[in-house]
Amino acid sequence: MRIGLLTEGGYPYVSGDARLWCDRLVRGLGQHEFDIYALSRTERQEDEGWIRLPPQVGRVHTAPLWTAQSDGVVYGRRARRRFAEAYGELAAAVCAGPEVVGAEVPGEGAASAGVVADRFAGALYGLAELARDEAGLVGALRSESAVRALERACRAPGALRTARTARVPDLLTVAAHIERALRPLSLDWYGDDGLGSVDLCHAASGGTAALPGLLTRHFFGVPLLVTEYGVQLRAHYLAAATVEETPAVRALLAAFHGGLTAEVYRAATLITPGNAHARRWQERCGADRAKLRTVYPGMEAERFAEVGESVEGSRCADPDALVWVGRIEPAKDLISLLHSFAEIRKEEPKTRLRIVGAPADGPDGATYLAHCKALAAQLFPDEAEGAHAVGDNPVSFEEIGGPEIPSLAEAYASGALVVLSSVVEGFPISLVEAMFCGRATVSTDVGAVVEVIGGTGLVVPPRNPRALAEACVALLRDPERRERLGAAARARALELFTVEQNITAFHGIYLEIVSHSPVSRVLVDDEGEPLPFGVPAEAHVPGCWTESRLMTAGRPRWAEGAPVRATVPVPVPVPVPVPVPVPVPVPVPVAVSVGEGA
Repeated sequence: MRIGLLTEGGYPYVSGDARLWCDRLVRGLGQHEFDIYALSRTERQEDEGWIRLPPQVGRVHTAPLWTAQSDGVVYGRRARRRFAEAYGELAAAVCAGPEVVGAEVPGEGAASAGVVADRFAGALYGLAELARDEAGLVGALRSESAVRALERACRAPGALRTARTARVPDLLTVAAHIERALRPLSLDWYGDDGLGSVDLCHAASGGTAALPGLLTRHFFGVPLLVTEYGVQLRAHYLAAATVEETPAVRALLAAFHGGLTAEVYRAATLITPGNAHARRWQERCGADRAKLRTVYPGMEAERFAEVGESVEGSRCADPDALVWVGRIEPAKDLISLLHSFAEIRKEEPKTRLRIVGAPADGPDGATYLAHCKALAAQLFPDEAEGAHAVGDNPVSFEEIGGPEIPSLAEAYASGALVVLSSVVEGFPISLVEAMFCGRATVSTDVGAVVEVIGGTGLVVPPRNPRALAEACVALLRDPERRERLGAAARARALELFTVEQNITAFHGIYLEIVSHSPVSRVLVDDEGEPLPFGVPAEAHVPGCWTESRLMTAGRPRWAEGAPVRATVPVPVPVPVPVPVPVPVPVPVPVAVSVGEGA
């Protein structure tokens, strides 16, 4: 089958989100053909180029989100009227809806939320149809009429209280953000030679990345699969908390992204969260529980096999060392880790802490790293005597590739215990890597940590240095317990978090979705031969075969809201006249009284 893989800020670029798992998925499903439709976030990402793509990638289409080029389209009177109506409806839905459009409105019930969600969806598809008819929408979304429509919606009765405080600079900011998010509406990806020719759209994340899939479903009825290892709406909320914007801007953008997320979840055939934590977020943001199917991300276990399986690998290079591995940023809360390590040193003076990783991109990452180094120097001044020589600080900041840590596997093998101290975490990749290496772990209870660990490590509350220290000391003093936990952790990781299980799961999901979603026409190649899965075999079977075992109220429960498409008309039986037997009179004997003399 042909898969349209939709990405934003990742694959096939050298850097970015979801790059590794997309590449493993495409390479692992060599029997299918992939067309990649990628949105880039920065100019640097464009300059870095693509990774080497496998032969099953047929076409690659890219478009930038970091710059807006005028499409040169000039609307006539009728087109301007259509835009004003559609954008006005979109602005009204954003300004009048709850903070997360599609969620239940307190005091009004789910019915009111449904009206807002339908209004948002109708306006979104109205803009998409206008962009298709007029060959562009960028200029209109950046026009003064768009800002005026937002202003009218903010001042209208029933608007969000925070939205009413919006001023002109706020409206300009919101309009620019909406234009960037809706830029896929103006792309030329939608046609018989583009996304209209695929059998399935697979969005590697929600939000803007899934928008081309929404339009393809709307125009051609192609099913949409959405995978989220980190919920995009949650990421938007976390990012908004660190940006200096007015409350009105934050409220309006939250409502817009909530509406877009709710429509993506409603239109998707299936949604595959990467863990139960992401699944709960999706349900809270409007996803139908019947559409959700957890698929854990796959990771390469082979790169950690030498450390995890060999007897020498199971022995740590330093039995008194704690190891932290990851990207150095405030969400990892290394400050609490350093204070916790100060408590550990009081109980176990020989213990060392190895922080392995590079700072996050940008000046904030370097600033945070400098702050952590300054705190380490303050908490652990050079010791004149004792376990360490002068100038030998028990805390070291290292990067992979150095003489002591040549590889990632060596980083986990360099200590007796792996520690995670995050306050915000999605799917903890570093913990899974430590589990592959057969290492016992101590982690904070955030994100999907408990789900990943599953009883093979110790979990403590976040921002609690004393609890973290007590757990580390307990395992440092019990080598046999560490060994048992490490062996159990490796077995669990090999069962749940390998590339093979991830590829197998998606292969089955692809077949399931396409087998219940026949295309509306026969697709052929240059030689006139039908394309693979262009017409599924089930499409030729007479009868209503689309009514599968996943039925809810007469329709597949994962296809609620989607048009039912059939390749060939289903023959309707014509009633044939059948002779009706006519009853024949049967003589009935009658008793007769015979009188005397008769």
